[in-house]
Amino acid sequence: MSIFKGNIVVFCICFCQSMLSQTVEISGKVDNKVGAENIHVINKSAQVFTITNSKGEFRISASLNDTLSFSSIQYQPKIVVVDKNMILFKAIGITLYEQINELDEVLVGKVLTGNLLSDIKNVEGNAPINFYDVGIAGYTGKPATQSERQLYEATTGGGFIPLNPILNAISGRTKQLKNQIKIEEKEELMQSIKGRLAKDFFASNPMEEEFKMDFFYFCADDENFIKYCKNETDFKILIFLSHKYKQYMENLKLNGP
Repeated sequence: MSIFKGNIVVFCICFCQSMLSQTVEISGKVDNKVGAENIHVINKSAQVFTITNSKGEFRISASLNDTLSFSSIQYQPKIVVVDKNMILFKAIGITLYEQINELDEVLVGKVLTGNLLSDIKNVEGNAPINFYDVGIAGYTGKPATQSERQLYEATTGGGFIPLNPILNAISGRTKQLKNQIKIEEKEELMQSIKGRLAKDFFASNPMEEEFKMDFFYFCADDENFIKYCKNETDFKILIFLSHKYKQYMENLKLNGP
């Protein structure tokens, strides 16, 4: 009987050691008071990443002593080292704290004392007049870019010369302006994605600094760039970037020295 018990103990020890040495998929959840969606979870050791869903849940592959990084614009970053309990139970719970950026106190304008007669003397200038004050209807939407204004003039004549749209269509100017607007749209979207996701993306997809900007232009040149990246979640955008990353690295190998 004692031999049987000893075999069970040895088996349990071997089983635990085997579990700890393996890569497992860990299920996790991020808890906070503001919102837990789209938090970046990166396994820096294994160079893999994922993003939390609307409930703060995520799954990621990890081994013992791997380093997990949790980051988001609205939360303080957090680093967690995978321990044996996380491997055995294949679960982890994380609490993130809101990122609070305190600004230095700034005094703007005149100092008011509370004395009406005194404060009136310290106020300079007149209140600005806008189109509502004089009963004129005004446009309050997003201002058009220079290319958009030029396209409007080219296709409508700017309200003055009806012959312009026909002449511009024949000369190719209208098509040229439309292409310019598409280029500007791609550039704006690409810069937005770069500013928001570049740090976390390159943490799990290493690349020399000199190639990073070129990589994002490579992504923007894809005919499906707008389709897969405009108004999409960070998770879907990162999947697209990962796909383009493989293509870009293969191109570097083929065209390298």
